Amino acid sequence: MPCFFQPLLQAVAWLAGRLPQRGVLALGRALAWGLWPALGSRRRIARINVDLCFPGLGAAARRRLADASVVNTVVGALELLRAWHAPPAVLRGLADIEGLDHLRAALGRGQGVLLMCGHFTHTELAVRLLGEALGRPVRVVVRRHNDACLERWFERSRAAVYGPSIGKKDVRGLIRALQAGEPVVYSADQNFTYQNAFVPFFGVPAATLTATPELVRRGRAVLLPFWYRRGDDGRYRIRIEAGWPGWPSDDPVEDAARYMRELETVVRECPEQYLWAHRRFKTRPPGEAPVY
Repeated sequence: MPCFFQPLLQAVAWLAGRLPQRGVLALGRALAWGLWPALGSRRRIARINVDLCFPGLGAAARRRLADASVVNTVVGALELLRAWHAPPAVLRGLADIEGLDHLRAALGRGQGVLLMCGHFTHTELAVRLLGEALGRPVRVVVRRHNDACLERWFERSRAAVYGPSIGKKDVRGLIRALQAGEPVVYSADQNFTYQNAFVPFFGVPAATLTATPELVRRGRAVLLPFWYRRGDDGRYRIRIEAGWPGWPSDDPVEDAARYMRELETVVRECPEQYLWAHRRFKTRPPGEAPVY
């Protein structure tokens, strides 16, 4: 995105940060339908993923779910800007949080915490709400944007809320943050072409990172599941669970499969809020045909 578009984006961010919650959701839905023709590629990917993962649904129901997920992705873009730019008073009281004691207990022991989550459409807003409740920033691991001008603005916005972000491939930076006793939000549910194994996700073999247990070990940290969804009333339900019993095991592949099983259970609670527009199954097991 050329830099001369940045003032417009900043204006949208200012608006998204200050509208009432119902206004943000309504604006996001309106933008989604206004941009519908331009979202053809995302709609196609979402429909393929939903067809693969929900074969028990009828064709019309799968179409509705895929389209709803694309609408939520656009709404999520406004929620992202809201996470970065909303004054604290605007977000106050917008979330119900369970299990905060699990996180406080680990941090109180001086341990870093890897908050394991998934790619839902409002992840960074959930992180902002968690940080507000915790009373300290929660770090995020992100994919750097290819546009340098946009990336600079993204990073300034994120750093003001979460502290400096950690690049997706910056393993040393992630480990340093964990060793320093920081909470870091992390997800490994997108297509991985390295240190991966094919494990089931909704019954479909998915290339999944197997290095997460090693990250936790090297960071002298603890893993806590971090889940969230937006309710029909516009409020956010956030929960931090105790670590999964028996995780990590001695088998990184089984540990990756456990993560996918746990994530699948949560996705089924609100499947339309999951990022189905990502090519999750781009990398295929040997001999299997491409799906996109």
